This record gives sequence, structure tokens and C-alpha cells, in this order.
Amino acid sequence: MAAQNKDSGRRTVAENRRARFDYALSEIYEAGLELTGTEVKSLRTGKANIAESYASVENGGIMLINAHIPEYQRAGPFYQHDPRRPRRLLLHKREIAKLAQAVERQGMTMVPLELYFNERGIAKLKLAVAEGKKLHDKRETERKRDWQREKARLMRDKG
Repeated sequence: MAAQNKDSGRRTVAENRRARFDYALSEIYEAGLELTGTEVKSLRTGKANIAESYASVENGGIMLINAHIPEYQRAGPFYQHDPRRPRRLLLHKREIAKLAQAVERQGMTMVPLELYFNERGIAKLKLAVAEGKKLHDKRETERKRDWQREKARLMRDKG
């Protein structure tokens, strides 16, 4: 179900937890989404999935590809949306140009990190510009995380 963040007034709908492990994140942007009514209602139930999704530059804008927002069960078949349709991300022109340049010239990837409702009830997406990690980088990240966990355990036991 959807998690409630007490401190910021946001309600997280979906999170891409593998992104921080698979990619080296450089810049993070907050983007709005262009959604239909049944998509918003379905998001409010908290059953979306952005784990396999990515963003790409298409037709002068940025599209969220392969994000799964299930059909809204209480609506009739005429009003339903396609669960995996491409959704346009709402960003400023300068941000779009900067993201397009990073993807084109530097070979980076746009990875969605989190889908949430802000304090005003508007659906937002945290989008990161990232570079894929190699296998040895992933192992190093895992080693660091294990060491931090072990260090915290030692400090707790000793002190």
C-alpha cells in the first residue's frame, strides 16, 4: 500500500529501489506527469510500479516509458487507460534541453526514482540522470553498505 511521509506531507506511491544500486546518480529532477482521470484514481490506491521504467526524449519532450499504472477497477471499460502507455513528463524547457543533452552527448540514462503525491495532492516523479554501474562498482557499493552495517552493529554493542 502507499506509504505516508509524516515530515514532508508527501505520499509515496511507487519507488524504484534498484536504481541506486544499478546506477550512479548525478542530478535529480522533480517532474509532473500528464495523466488521465482513471490513472490518478488508480495511483491513489498505491499500486503503481516504476521498477522497469525509464524516460526518453521524444518529440521535443520527455516521456516516461513502461511505467505500470493498473486499470482503475471501479470505472467502466470505456473509461479505462492502457496500463503501460507512455506518459509525458512536465518539465521546464531548460530542464528538457539539459536532460536531452546529457543523454545524447554523455550517454547517460534518465531513471525514475520515486512516484508520489506532493502536499497539494499533485502526482510528481523524481527523475535522475544516471550512468550505469559496472559489476565491480556494484560489488564496491555492496561492500561499503555491509561495512557500514557492521560498523553500526559494533558501535551499538560496544558503546
